This record gives sequence, C-alpha cells and structure tokens, in this order.
Amino acid sequence: MEKYKLSSELEWLDQIPECPVFHPSMEEFKDPLAFLQTIAQQASKYGICKIVSPWKVSVPASDVLMKEQRGFEFKAYVQHLRLHEWNLNDMANFLITESTYDYKSFEKMSNKAFARRFPVPDESPAFLEKQFWVEMARGTATVEYGLNVDGSAFSSDPNDELGQSNGNLKTFPQLPNCSLRLLDYQIPGITSPMLYIGMLFSTFAWHVEDHYLYSINYHHSGAPKTWYGVPGHAASAFEKVARDYVYDPDILSHICEDAASALLAEKTTMFPPNILLQHNVPVYKAVQKAGEYVITFPRAYHAGFSQGFNCGEAVNFAIGDWFPWGAVAGHVYAHLCKMVILPYEELLCKEAIILSDRCLDPAFAESGSQSSVRRSFVRHIESLNKALRNLHDSMPSITYSSASQGTIICQLCKRDCHLTFLECDKCFHHTCVFHAINSLRCSCSGKLIVYVQEEIWKVVDAYRLFAESFEKGIDQELYLYPLSNVSSCIKHGKARFWRKINSLHCGENKTRESAELTEKVEPKAAKKNHKRAYHETILSCSSLANGSSSKIYRRKCI
Repeated sequence: MEKYKLSSELEWLDQIPECPVFHPSMEEFKDPLAFLQTIAQQASKYGICKIVSPWKVSVPASDVLMKEQRGFEFKAYVQHLRLHEWNLNDMANFLITESTYDYKSFEKMSNKAFARRFPVPDESPAFLEKQFWVEMARGTATVEYGLNVDGSAFSSDPNDELGQSNGNLKTFPQLPNCSLRLLDYQIPGITSPMLYIGMLFSTFAWHVEDHYLYSINYHHSGAPKTWYGVPGHAASAFEKVARDYVYDPDILSHICEDAASALLAEKTTMFPPNILLQHNVPVYKAVQKAGEYVITFPRAYHAGFSQGFNCGEAVNFAIGDWFPWGAVAGHVYAHLCKMVILPYEELLCKEAIILSDRCLDPAFAESGSQSSVRRSFVRHIESLNKALRNLHDSMPSITYSSASQGTIICQLCKRDCHLTFLECDKCFHHTCVFHAINSLRCSCSGKLIVYVQEEIWKVVDAYRLFAESFEKGIDQELYLYPLSNVSSCIKHGKARFWRKINSLHCGENKTRESAELTEKVEPKAAKKNHKRAYHETILSCSSLANGSSSKIYRRKCI
C-alpha cells in the first residue's frame, strides 16, 4: 500500500462529509427501534449515523464500574500504530500483549500518556484526527485498548433515567421489535453488550458486524471517538479497493481464494479513508461524544479511533429489514466456510410465523420492515425447496424423516440448517441441501437421510399466505451476490452460490412432485394429524427463487 505524503498529506480529511445527526425527544425515542425505522431509509445511505440521547445520566460509568460492579477488571491489549504493508513479510498482528486494569488505573495511565503527547488538553477533534494519521504513517507508537470487555456501564439505579429507559443496551436486544429476542441463548457482544475502554489513538479496524447485523454504540464518558463509515450498498466496492490497493497480491495468493474477504473478517485491516475517496467509494465520518449513540447499518464497513481516554458500549440488533442482508451474509460465510454465530434460518422462520399470524387480523397494516421479512422468507423457502427438488431428482430413492432438534451446522460449509438437513446413518455426518450430490456422499458408504423439522407445517402455512402476495423483482439487486468460480466452489465441497432465479409459483408439476415425494417419506416422519401438511411442506415450499440463506451455531452454542 502506498503511503500518503506527510506534507500536503492530510487535506483529504476535510473532504470526508459528516454522517447525519438526529436529536429525538424522549417521546420520539421511547421506542428506539421504531424511531430507527423512520430514519433508516435516509441514514442507511451513509452507513453510520449519530443519535443524541434525550435521557439524562445520574450515575456515571465510573461509578457503575467501580461501585455497582465491585472488583471490575479488564484486559487491555497493546496495538502498534502503523500502516501495514500487507505482504508476506508483514502479516499484521493488530493485538499483541495484554495487561490487566481496573477502570481508574486505566484512566490514570491513559491521561498520563495523553499529557506526554499533548501538554495542552483541549485539542480539537480535527487536530487529533490529523495527528492520528501522522502517527499511523510514522509507525512507531503503541497504545492499549480494552476491547470486547464483558459487562455494561448502564446503571441499575432506579433513579437513573438512561438506565431505566429503552436506550439501555443491556435490554436493547430484547425489545419487542428486535429479532434477536427470539434467540433462546445469549451471545456475548451480540445479544449482550460489551465495553470498549480506550486511550488516545486506540483503534478499531475496518470491519462489518457479524452477519451484517445492525450495531448500536453508546459513548458513556471521556474523550470523543472518531468514526468512518461506508454504506452497505458500497461494501463490494470497499472490498475491491482492499483487494486491489491494500493487500499485496502475494499475500492474497498464499491464503486462499477470496483472501481479501477472509482478511477483512479478521478485523485487523486499517488503512486511511483517502484510498476509498480516490476510487469513488463513499465514506462518511462522525465524532461521537459522551451521551451520543452511533448506529452502524447492515453491511456497513466502519473503523475509527479514540481521541483520549473514554468508555463506550455496544451491542448488535436486528429488525425486519436486516433479513435480506443476513441472507447475503449467510452466503458469504458459506463461501468462506466461516462458522456462523446466528441461526439465521431459525430466526427468519420464527419471525415469518409470527407475522403470518398478525396478517390474519383484518386491521393489520404491513410495515416496510415486515415486508422485508415476508420477501426474505418466501425467497428462502423457494430456494430451499428447489434444492430439495434437485436432491430428489438426483437421488429418487433417498429416505425422508422428521427432526426434532434445533439448528445444526453443515460440516462442509458451516451453513446453519434448521428446516432440513442430510445425515449419514453410519457416521452421522451432517450437511445442508445446497451441495452437489457428489460432495454429499460419505466415504463410509452410509445411507443418506433427509431430515425435516416436525413443525414445518407452520412454515408451509406462512409460505402459502405470503406467496400469494409476493411481488417479483423487488430488491433483486440485494440478492445477487457476485461471486466467481461457482463450479470450483462446489467441487471443493463449499456451499452453492446464490444465483438470480426468476420467481416461480406452485403449479401442477410441483403438485405432482409433492405427491411423489410424499410416498417416499417414512411413516414415522410426521404425526398423523400433521402428516398431510408435513409432506406437502417438503415440496409445497415448492416455488423457489433466489438463494439459500442459512447459518448458525446452535450446536456450537449448546
């Protein structure tokens, strides 16, 4: 990567526009997710936005972490501030050694380090931003950062306005409209918040959130934090710039195909935003102060640094309009054989079933977020059923049975499988249904069994209800993930890539297919009173469009 010059070097910093800032009232922000849906269409174009909290804080973070949580300690990691060459001789080690601190000892160390560097304490954010990139180019300094610290600095005091509000990140993922409320287990950092305690120039590298989720970040106290954000619609362009202008070709060829995506997923890549500006990739900035939230939108790459000692807190969340992005993330994960963290298919089906029940109310009016759930669900079920039809055509004698367990992981691509999966009856090898037949056959010569969830009839009922009103062509561009070398991926046992398939609706041929498949399902596959619905489900999910979209780690979590 070519380093920028240090003379007229940093003029580009003034070319980065600010992200939107919102100032909701307590009434407007009493339901944060509802408020976010009102601004999402505008704010998502920037990748990040800032929201000034309307709630007062009566118990500061320092008191929470020193008095309410006695004995609180955390590990801080050493970061080298430099722009890595990203070649075979320079594999970035973003986080190295670690030390243990309590809140006050880290604050004391941080303030001393700041005073040594800048004797005048009131430096402007713009000045510190320039100094950060000068330091990165110089490449000699180290800092410490307490990141991914389990815990929360929101007070439990009943008199603390913020702590008792819906802006408390401890309870944020459990809000009624958050899809993560449907998980029956906790995932640190995703369903429960984590703390980020930084000092001058503590850095978070370019990354997207796991599964392209939303994130909400609250700044409890201390010096501001500078953010850079790239909107989700420009994520592919961002990745192309990283591949072509940041990483050395030698390092990419020595890792794997799609190595750039794999390296970015490590969250260790930091480079100046001017590289993005030079290649027409939109990038925006925010200066987050105490009492402010920063929202990152699905698949929005973001990075930044602290301007001094501070304490922030973050957690992920998902609303209905996340599901199309979650589907894309599932395909990327499967392509990289990356272990999933969320049971996407399970969450999607749960939300769809809940939505289908609401649709029966004559007074129900579908929101844009709910429309995203419906469209994602229909596409997913059609994709799944197409894979089942292909499987049936290739292996007509395959056996079907019912499954009662939760989500399992495909052992070939790490995709999550909730509704259906294959299992070898000898070695109990699990795979999803999106692979070429040759990659599914076990060396043990065991018999493959297709397992389908016992309560899939609920999914079928929801699908039938939604498919009637499904509009073709909506958001097609979101579902076309441009991956190359499809046949090579399948050959090596990875997941099948998403392709653009025109939406098909259930017809006479599929009805016949369903009847034929029904005859092959073992009698034990479904309870008698659900038998018809269960059999119809396997191929009644018969209209398939775009791609699959699964991923999970229920088995990993259990």
